[in-house]
Amino acid sequence: MFGVGKKSGSARIDTIIGQHTHLQGDVRFSGGLHVDGKITGNVVAESGTDAVLTVSELGRIEGEVRVPNLVLNGAVVGDVHASERVELAPQAKVTGNLFYRLIEMAMGAEVNGNLVHQADAAVQVEEVESCSATADDSPLQLAK
Repeated sequence: MFGVGKKSGSARIDTIIGQHTHLQGDVRFSGGLHVDGKITGNVVAESGTDAVLTVSELGRIEGEVRVPNLVLNGAVVGDVHASERVELAPQAKVTGNLFYRLIEMAMGAEVNGNLVHQADAAVQVEEVESCSATADDSPLQLAK
């Protein structure tokens, strides 16, 4: 009954950063990361994983966040890039731009920045890379 439509892997937690813990530096992870403490640095999920970052109402991240899935009820000061899904709970506060594919936002959640929908971000990146490769081979550039 409960959790219908939710991914079963989203409940998995591999690492917990406790309420009285303050990490300084970048954090790279895969699987599930639950933050009750404070991270000063970027938080990045390993590419190609279905990682989930959960920040409780006690948690705070000061830095850029790049993850596939985010469940936020705490604070993030910095840009957030979620390639799959973002869930903003009632006490969530983002001070920065939020890039997302799917978003669920509860009443009371705050985003102090831009909300930017990324429909097919991976396709757009590949197109830009292929365009830049052909521009380097152009006869006009070789003539310089």
